Amino acid sequence: MRMSIACRPSFGVTPVFEAEFDKFADEYEREHAASIRLSGEAPAFFARYKINDVADVLRRRGEKPLRILDFGAGVGNSLGPMREAFPDSEIVLLDPSSQSLDIARTRFPGQAQCQPFDGETIPYDDGHFDLVFTACVFHHIPEEFHVGLLAEIGRVMKPGGSFFLFEHNPWNPLTLHAVKNCSFDENAVLINAVQMKTRMAKAGFLKTKTVYRIFFPRFLAKLRPLERYLAGVPMGAQYFVHAVKPGL
Repeated sequence: MRMSIACRPSFGVTPVFEAEFDKFADEYEREHAASIRLSGEAPAFFARYKINDVADVLRRRGEKPLRILDFGAGVGNSLGPMREAFPDSEIVLLDPSSQSLDIARTRFPGQAQCQPFDGETIPYDDGHFDLVFTACVFHHIPEEFHVGLLAEIGRVMKPGGSFFLFEHNPWNPLTLHAVKNCSFDENAVLINAVQMKTRMAKAGFLKTKTVYRIFFPRFLAKLRPLERYLAGVPMGAQYFVHAVKPGL
């Protein structure tokens, strides 16, 4: 539930949506917290677990990314844990909402480069990034643009680099409740992991792995260590797809 690149006029949607997401930037934390209250967790919990998962996977693979792209970074909610996990990396926050990027700069001065996005072309050379991360962005983007944007992400990744795409799981009833009650997600179309992997394959990401996450609300937090055994069960509140760019 972050700022969405779907509001770009270049996607064929009305420019009003871009203004709406700029307006929501100041209200984001409050609205987000209200929509997920049944989980018992604050938005920071969801930002941190994602980065921890990414760091754990990369650690097992022996990867230390030098350049990281946060695609659709919004107000920078992932930047704090990302900077902790990757203290020596160059981090770029990419988003079409200028107001969201302004908030991110204020929250984390000097911690990352805030890069405006035109909704079509990521303004970096081929093979620039070792790691691309995106969290709950694609459900805001019209389906017809998914493959093209995924291919653009692949273009700026170096061969052998990792791409982590996190999304809400539409097969989880609490996720559906949260999305229904979040003003940012009014026009969202949730994507199941099978659909997402198919679109990623069309964009050139042929080697992928899906992991389902967040099975237990906070009052059942003692059971969360069991989640590693449930990673293949498609009922977690969210999931991520890890893809490795071909070429090495």
